[in-house]
Amino acid sequence: MLIDVIAVQEAKYCHDFCIWLRFNTGEAGEIDLADVVQRYPQAASLREPEQFCQFYLDDWPTLTWDCGFDLAPEFLYQRLTGHAPMWCLS
Repeated sequence: MLIDVIAVQEAKYCHDFCIWLRFNTGEAGEIDLADVVQRYPQAASLREPEQFCQFYLDDWPTLTWDCGFDLAPEFLYQRLTGHAPMWCLS
């Protein structure tokens, strides 16, 4: 099965800076994004778990927060699986 676009189908807050994700490719699991919110100044408001847990999936669907910070599905997929989507490799 060839997937043209990586999409997050479901996202659930777990704890601290961890989110459980399910992708349209069938892969699912928990990822820790603590290093991401620490690295980017745009994510400064998310350094408190009370703010971090208030994410949603927008229309793309991209993992998004009201402060304007978002993470692309391809980035999240690579973090979870350890490899880039096949179409990104060509």
